[in-house]
Amino acid sequence: MVAVSPPAFVGRQDALAAVTGALGHGSALVLIQGEPGVGKTRLLYEALATAPDRVVLMAACPPVPEPFPLGPVVDGLRRLRDQVAGVGLSPLGGALRPLLPEWADQLPPPCEPLPDPNQTRHRLFRALTELVERLGVEVLVVEDAHWADPATLEWLLARCTSGGDQRMSLVVTYRQHDVPDGSLLVRLTSRVPPGWSRVRIELEPLDVDQARELVGSMLHTDEISGRFASFLHQHTDGIPLALEETIRLMRDRRDIIRRGGEWTRRALDELAAPPTVRDSVMERVERLAPEARRVLQAAAILAEPADESLLIAVADLAERPGRQGVASGLSAGLLREAGGGRLAFRHVLDAKAVESAIPASVQWSLHRRAAQHLARLDPEPVVRLARHLRAAGDVDAWCRHAEASADLAWESGDNRTTVATLLDLLRSVDHPVERRVRLTRKLGEAAFSGGAALGELAEQVVEALGGLLANADLPPGDRGELRLLLGRMLWWTGAELAAFTEIEAAIPDLGHRSDLAIRAMTNLALPLIADWPVARHRRWLDRAGELVEQAGSPSDRLAFTKVRAAALLLLGEEAGWQAAAEAATASDAGTVPDPRDQRRMATRSVNLVWASLPWGRYADTRRQLAATVEQIQQIDYQRVASDARVAEAYLDWYTGAWAGLADTAAELARADDAESVSQLAARQIVALLELVSGHRTAAERHLRAGAEDYARRGVAEPAAVLGLVSLGRLHLADGAAAAALHLTHPLIDMIARKGVWLWATDIAPVHVDALATTGRGAEAEPLLRRFAEWVADRDAPAPAAALVLCRAIVAEARGNPARAADLFGQAAAAWAALPRPYDELLALERQGRCRLAAGDPAGGLAGLSGAQQRLRDLGARWDADRVARLLRRQGVPVARTWRRGRHGYGDQLSPRELEVVTLVGRGMTNRQVGEALFLSPKTVDRHLRAAMRKLGKNSRTAVAMAAAEAGLLSPDGPGR
Repeated sequence: MVAVSPPAFVGRQDALAAVTGALGHGSALVLIQGEPGVGKTRLLYEALATAPDRVVLMAACPPVPEPFPLGPVVDGLRRLRDQVAGVGLSPLGGALRPLLPEWADQLPPPCEPLPDPNQTRHRLFRALTELVERLGVEVLVVEDAHWADPATLEWLLARCTSGGDQRMSLVVTYRQHDVPDGSLLVRLTSRVPPGWSRVRIELEPLDVDQARELVGSMLHTDEISGRFASFLHQHTDGIPLALEETIRLMRDRRDIIRRGGEWTRRALDELAAPPTVRDSVMERVERLAPEARRVLQAAAILAEPADESLLIAVADLAERPGRQGVASGLSAGLLREAGGGRLAFRHVLDAKAVESAIPASVQWSLHRRAAQHLARLDPEPVVRLARHLRAAGDVDAWCRHAEASADLAWESGDNRTTVATLLDLLRSVDHPVERRVRLTRKLGEAAFSGGAALGELAEQVVEALGGLLANADLPPGDRGELRLLLGRMLWWTGAELAAFTEIEAAIPDLGHRSDLAIRAMTNLALPLIADWPVARHRRWLDRAGELVEQAGSPSDRLAFTKVRAAALLLLGEEAGWQAAAEAATASDAGTVPDPRDQRRMATRSVNLVWASLPWGRYADTRRQLAATVEQIQQIDYQRVASDARVAEAYLDWYTGAWAGLADTAAELARADDAESVSQLAARQIVALLELVSGHRTAAERHLRAGAEDYARRGVAEPAAVLGLVSLGRLHLADGAAAAALHLTHPLIDMIARKGVWLWATDIAPVHVDALATTGRGAEAEPLLRRFAEWVADRDAPAPAAALVLCRAIVAEARGNPARAADLFGQAAAAWAALPRPYDELLALERQGRCRLAAGDPAGGLAGLSGAQQRLRDLGARWDADRVARLLRRQGVPVARTWRRGRHGYGDQLSPRELEVVTLVGRGMTNRQVGEALFLSPKTVDRHLRAAMRKLGKNSRTAVAMAAAEAGLLSPDGPGR
């Protein structure tokens, strides 16, 4: 079970400073008001703890129907002292005997009776005041003063009116909405005793960030997912007690889990009211009149803002008592005005508490009446109707309206709600086959469009699709469509090999849907199946092209031009560049008006960027990327925007644009809106940068984890190569050439068998190095011949440079260092032309070593010195240190490289962190900052927390002020 601690004191620092300041400077009247659970008592005790030696009299007012006069003060006195002997009371103290009979033997003799009750009461108040002063009370606290008896309030009012002991302060906590009509508390809080100061604190609920901090303190972490924090805040409205009790309830139900390095809930759906919250709410409800309770029940069942007439109708009340009930609910602070003449519960959990107390039979009637009245609206509120009809037991009507509500959510772009609604609908009712097919088809289409936002729902969609496909009575056309949807979802969840199997099996049943058949064939045309030769992928590409010509729509044709270009490029065909140029001539957003087709085109454009990367024509790739990003921004498609940023990160890795890349890649690896394969690719970039910057242990761990993740996907893809290359280099550096060969051989074998020599660019040099080191250099010859044959017919700069590098490695292994030095120089020049500076510098390092071996120490050392300096400047500490050690052995002095962690920003703010802090300093919320910088609120929060850690601050305001005082923020920063 998750360990849960009491929450930290969060979000009340300003209030605490005000209270402690008032109590520390003479007599003060401190008024702390707020709704139940908002933190009045916690604030009070935090303030009192700042001066623990004070004498404090605590008078707590209980919620009893007939409170004992002066009972809170008397009980407080008994808790404060067990005797009053020696206090030195005047004869007036005898008046206290009826109040404090247990101290009768310590009090002065009884006072003479007075004929006037008012005089008797006045004497009692004076005696009580004297006792409090003689006991040295410095702070008198009256908690929950809205429940105080009239005598207690009258004594307090008399005490404050007279001024009394100027050394004592009075602290009063209360709920404004629960103060009875005519209560003396109103007079008490509106008057300041002579010579006293007054501080009035009105506590508000916590905001999302504060709620996240409070929950994190209970779970001993700051790794609370943004969605979880928002979910909790939405359901508790930021009331600290509700947050605390909700976390404890979820802990007891084992509902809190760690996922993706962060704490979250198993399923972010409905949330019950914790018992403590429920009891507190129902105590307030039960004190109201019957008509008010019925109105509150109606509001709880409606669960959304409603006008007065609807509340009264659902409560089944006549107009006059109905309005009285509404007024009582408002006066009690349980209802609030929601704008537009509508009313709602003040807090979500209050509504849930009331709803949970309604008997089932009464709930059915309330839901039935709610559905009847909502059905009269035009247009029908289908989402609300679906909920009420289901709760009322009208299954057929619920099915109709639930499907309509799913359609509405899909049209509005809320795919997650669409999927959740359809899954619920499919599980809850045994539908006829025709309806089940229709609902499942909608489910699959919405799920694939929903992407990363689905989370745990994605696997449930796969199960639903697979379950329906097990029905042998499905018509062929439906079977084909559903199987294609299953294949697409399997791809999304990371089961790519299974996805291709389902997609290929779907094609024979898609004769009635040429658009879907084209989509399936183009998926199979991508050379991602390890056991398929290039020719098989090419056949599917050609078949798709023929079908597009025969029956393709304009959007099908445009999409196919992009897929064809990407497939040809991945297959290593020069024609792919011409196809890419043709695809670039069309304006996707303008040519395709349908938003879904626009998103499909954006996805195809990103795939095309990825497909162009292995060629090494980086200027062309960057132009494609810029056009793609512009296209994505036009349609505001965040999911694909993250994928495009990952592709850009790979381009930056290759071209040596490493400044800030580690932070960017880490951000993308955790992005909620990125595909799982893109997150995996981003994690690989993080690992590559860890290795080159000298963090070998972490890098090796992450590289191995990435290799395992790619292997589980079951497909071949160029992006997976880089991690294996780095692991192979590690083995070679350790003298474990056999291990490097074991790692690289399966991939090289797949490339040769499949015929995708484009993919050999990064892995071939490591493989050839391993062959040469293990004495198997002769095996490299046939491999390099086939590689050279492929390179000869294509304008492929990166593979061409890799081929020269492989030949240099072979020459070195054959004992011809002069020839090898010449070839390494050619390879370095080829890499520099792309540019790929890291590969260029590694080639120059090997050229320098070969020159030393060839008897050219001057040339070798000069080359090595230059390479070492540039590697250090690039950020490749691991490699720079290796070259530096060689130079020192040769007698060349080399300055030590940095030793303070990853080459990057260290304790300084990164550019992205500066942007976030700048916008936070302008008063923006995390969501507003995210919109300005095209980041998710979760990512903004991560940058903000990093900035807080680096600057040693613990609040948004403090970090912005610290950055401004340090001169880090520019007035012309982002958003200006």
